[in-house]
Amino acid sequence: MLGCDSTIVSLMYRGGKMADHLPSGLLEACVVVGASGDKLKDVYQSLQQGNTTTDILSLDPEVLQVHVPPFVTKENADESVVPRTISRVQCRRSFIKKKERPVVARSGPGGAGRSEGATVTEDISVPKDIDLMALPQLCFPGGLQVTNEPKEERFHFLVFTDVFGNQTHGVVVQCCRPFQEGSVFYQNGHWSSTRTTKLYTAYAICVISKHPYYNALKDCLSCLLVQLRTCRLSEERVKEFAAKLSLVPIPPPGQLHVVFNLRPLMIILPSREDKEHPAVDLDLHLPFLCFRSKQILQIITGILMEQRVVFFSADWARLTLVAECFMLYIHPLHWQHPYVPILSAQMLDFVMAPTAFLMGCHLNHFEEVAAETDDLILINIDDGTVSSSCSETVDLPDVPFASAECFTKRRKGLQLQYDLEVCHQGAGTDVNEMRMLRRQWQQNLNWEIQKVTLELIVNMFRDVSGHLNYEHRVFNSEEFLKTRELADQPFYKKVLETHIFHSFLKDRLNRKMDAFTHMEVNTRSETQKMKAMTDNPRRPTMQEMARKYSSDPENRLNKRLGMSLPNLGEERHLNLLRQTSLKKIIIPESAFKIPPKPVKIFKLPEFPPPMVHHHVQNYYGELIILLGKAIFCVPPENSTLLARYFYLRGFMNTLCSKRLDALSDFQNLYKTDIEIFPTDLVKALVDSLQKDERSQADRRPELKRLIFKVKTDNEMVLVQADDHVKKFQLPKTHMLQEDFVKRIQESGIVKDVATIHRLFEALTVECCKSSLGWHGGGSAVKASSQSIFYLDSNLEGQQKQVDP
Repeated sequence: MLGCDSTIVSLMYRGGKMADHLPSGLLEACVVVGASGDKLKDVYQSLQQGNTTTDILSLDPEVLQVHVPPFVTKENADESVVPRTISRVQCRRSFIKKKERPVVARSGPGGAGRSEGATVTEDISVPKDIDLMALPQLCFPGGLQVTNEPKEERFHFLVFTDVFGNQTHGVVVQCCRPFQEGSVFYQNGHWSSTRTTKLYTAYAICVISKHPYYNALKDCLSCLLVQLRTCRLSEERVKEFAAKLSLVPIPPPGQLHVVFNLRPLMIILPSREDKEHPAVDLDLHLPFLCFRSKQILQIITGILMEQRVVFFSADWARLTLVAECFMLYIHPLHWQHPYVPILSAQMLDFVMAPTAFLMGCHLNHFEEVAAETDDLILINIDDGTVSSSCSETVDLPDVPFASAECFTKRRKGLQLQYDLEVCHQGAGTDVNEMRMLRRQWQQNLNWEIQKVTLELIVNMFRDVSGHLNYEHRVFNSEEFLKTRELADQPFYKKVLETHIFHSFLKDRLNRKMDAFTHMEVNTRSETQKMKAMTDNPRRPTMQEMARKYSSDPENRLNKRLGMSLPNLGEERHLNLLRQTSLKKIIIPESAFKIPPKPVKIFKLPEFPPPMVHHHVQNYYGELIILLGKAIFCVPPENSTLLARYFYLRGFMNTLCSKRLDALSDFQNLYKTDIEIFPTDLVKALVDSLQKDERSQADRRPELKRLIFKVKTDNEMVLVQADDHVKKFQLPKTHMLQEDFVKRIQESGIVKDVATIHRLFEALTVECCKSSLGWHGGGSAVKASSQSIFYLDSNLEGQQKQVDP
């Protein structure tokens, strides 16, 4: 058996807090929300006295239970309270400092027990990213009511965003339960006396995760509901459910999915495509079922232009799912403003915010929201309509015509109906097999939709890179706008001023190899490839400029500069630059039809009793053995899959305090695929090595190299990344030599400093002869001089389109 002794606790405190660097698991917290037993008793008594009716009776939901890792119980009651497993959760005190809970009477030797009214207090700690104050309202956004009849179970989805933009995701299920006089739903789930008259209210179970596994967590809660239909809700049952989910590791980026058995369903966690892309575990075609292409493009336009957008639906579940789909549609661009897909009735004031936002409300509040605030983009998911709070039409520029036309064409080629795919098949008898077939179809469709939407973004902004000066981090927005079709310019004028586009420019200037870059490169036409071969298209020589402006003595140049600028590229590249930017976008079908990469599934062992320490450690040990067998079976040429197995086994060895084995796995990972190498975790792991472990590592050459590299990298001074972006502007005042050099280089006219100095000297002479009126302490160049060079280069490019 692979055991984990008490030294594992030291990992939480040594090496810069090892827990801070452990990859997050599936479960962040599990919270039960509903009405307290005392309130239910008061409600029943009020109804019996005729003071109110169920038609108007509503309750304030409260947090009843909070379950967070670690869940492993002490095997010995005399052991210290320190947990025996690593917990990456950094806890804080919640707003509930102490909670009071009834204590079941226990009989002593003489038959005496504690009084039923006695209470004990228990500390509650929750992860720092979870706000328990707002959670009850979000679990019951439509309110918590008392009814005469039971209601069916309903799911909805939540997204929590902190001030730094980090997101946490939740899946909520509302379940109906009966209550009556004397029936008190205590927080530990015990019930007491009964009556014949039944009333019903709801409780909610919310599973919270750092990862957007909406379908997987919904399936997990569905499995829990199977148990709850046959027995009462109890705190221990929910805690055991949460403890099982805490044992599930998250697959690393790549083509390795994780599957586990929660009975009666097999649950799959799809991996992220890459480190920059979030996991996609929802049905991306939902907006395509709700909206036509025109409306989808309008919504994307509103998001890209950072408008105040509000989604409406009578189904709470649709709000988050549709909003999340649109967040994925604009990837790799990121929404950077307030994002609250579900607003409860008490939160409607949020739509009064003056800044850009994306929020969601129940359809019942449509008229109220539209009347209160101007300039809102109102999206009715149920009707598939997009309107404005000022009018029934939306005053937004159209998406560039060529991009919209291509998107509409691609959309028509999508098969959105699963029933049409399986109408030739027989009836399935295995629920998990049927679910697997449906999941495979959905994954393929999600892949196709992501290609369609990514192509839309690429077509919109493909030519941006041609107007970037990477060395000086300058974007020539005016020149970019001139290359756009006249009808498309209103769209770009608004988008170019947004935070979304500014971040996009940063990524382009940093030469980020994301999904946009990969598709842009893979779908270039032959003319675009030729244009991309030359970073600096040819600029006219100084002699050519001088001849054109020789009639104006103020702008006449010294002859010794006549051949000062070298030919920086073939002349045809400038012609191609001007011509291709205005052509209709055509991406070859062969470049678009890229099949999804094959996926491998790794099945976790059966869950042990999750509340017993040694059973959990046996589970980890079995998981490590299975990963070892999987590594042995992978052919050496499949290094991508091999790296994912090394990653998972290294993570599990870290959990089990097998530091040297974990370092060995991470060393193999480093040699196989550095893209997913967990640098921070390995640094913390090295710092946590004890003396005997460090001695053993030094005797193993591969580990010694890894430790040396980690220590070396750790001692290197980190240089602050330059993320600024500057828009190119022509000068408006006279320029000294330093400013003149900077301006010329930013404009792209020429880079060579010596050449620019000679140009400055010549222009200074001409400026002096022309009596520019410069009264500074040194030589200067008139602002219009650079404008003439810059405009001349543009005019020549246009002239060559007419006279090739």
